[in-house]
Amino acid sequence: MLRLFAILLSLGLAVPAAAGPLEDGFAAYQRGDFATTLRLMRPLAEDGNASAQALLGLIYALGQGVPQDYTVALAWYRKAAERGLASAQSDLASMYDQGLGVKPDPAAALVWYRKAADQGFAGAEYRLGLIYAEGRGVAKDLRAAAVWFSKAADHGNASAQFRLARMYEGGEGVPQDSTAAVMRYRDAAERGEPGAQYKLGAMYQSGKGMPRDDVMAYVWFNLAASAGNLEALEGGEAVARRLTAAQMTEAQRLVRDWKPKTNY
Repeated sequence: MLRLFAILLSLGLAVPAAAGPLEDGFAAYQRGDFATTLRLMRPLAEDGNASAQALLGLIYALGQGVPQDYTVALAWYRKAAERGLASAQSDLASMYDQGLGVKPDPAAALVWYRKAADQGFAGAEYRLGLIYAEGRGVAKDLRAAAVWFSKAADHGNASAQFRLARMYEGGEGVPQDSTAAVMRYRDAAERGEPGAQYKLGAMYQSGKGMPRDDVMAYVWFNLAASAGNLEALEGGEAVARRLTAAQMTEAQRLVRDWKPKTNY
């Protein structure tokens, strides 16, 4: 049950207060029983339940148990978005952003991302950061990008934490601050972001923004390499050559015991 609630929260959907068709529908979705999900959720969605509408949007967007249909997905996302569901507002914005089921419309995407972001939805805050960082449909504004990345980072978005760390490290849109960069790299690394794990390892290796620590450098390089970051392989090998046997034993123990932080 706790795992189900975590999934609902990750989708930005309302957690049912008690057992019923909505909870049963989400449980069916979790176990991959999309026929049951559709049977339970469609009446709720047609009756105006925003969480059910958003889940139908997701099902049609991904083609889960139904032919993939972005137009139908867009329609369900819009219904949920107009009822104020932040996750659906963000998903609707993404459809406009990518031109899925509708012609690309950066202005509409911006409107819906902002509606979701104004409710504190981290995914939308991150997307707004990207829009301002890249100047897509708006004037490029690194300061505004940093503001939105910071909001998303504070709400636990690892991608935003990583982008913000890079901005602090390079002094882009914010004053250069190695200590702040380390903090944000750590936030993202602890949530399993491989690029941040590599950067944190490199900063431990060089002593940039923190005391040098070869054991922790090895730990973060190893975790990043395990997640597919090829640059971390070389860094980890270089650090390993400087470790004593006792330090290597400790580093390997820390790698084995590491678990990613979640927002739940």
